[in-house]
Amino acid sequence: MQDIKLRLATIEDLDALEEFEQAVIQYERPFAPQLKDGPIHYYAIEDLIKNENSCFVVAEYNNQLVASGYASMEEAEPTKKERFHAYLGFMYVVPEFRGKGINGMIVQHLIDWSKKHDLSEIVIELYAENQSALQAYKKIGFHPDLLKMRLNTEEE
Repeated sequence: MQDIKLRLATIEDLDALEEFEQAVIQYERPFAPQLKDGPIHYYAIEDLIKNENSCFVVAEYNNQLVASGYASMEEAEPTKKERFHAYLGFMYVVPEFRGKGINGMIVQHLIDWSKKHDLSEIVIELYAENQSALQAYKKIGFHPDLLKMRLNTEEE
């Protein structure tokens, strides 16, 4: 979409980003029955915006925020070759703007940021049952890695 503009998130975006966060959580609840009821928070949004080791990007259409995502430099496990990697999170697109390549634009921007910071590994976490997200990230070039499994003994 030519009318979509990417830019760095600012503190002025906080209210909209907090709404996005709750939408992400609501979308993911069917994949995560272990989440507490009611509003919860995944992200320290303000800290991510201000952090010099993060790149928090938003997409705008007609001066309205329609998508978000961030990359953050994180220390890798001591067993990894590289000391740091980029971690992607808060990947969200407003429902009526999905399927238009906006998430891909944001991911490419974050990949470019990661390369500029000499981060050769980029990590994203998804719920294994979230097939639409899994396929979208595979299409970009990500591949599944370690699968975390869970057993809830209360559901038996």
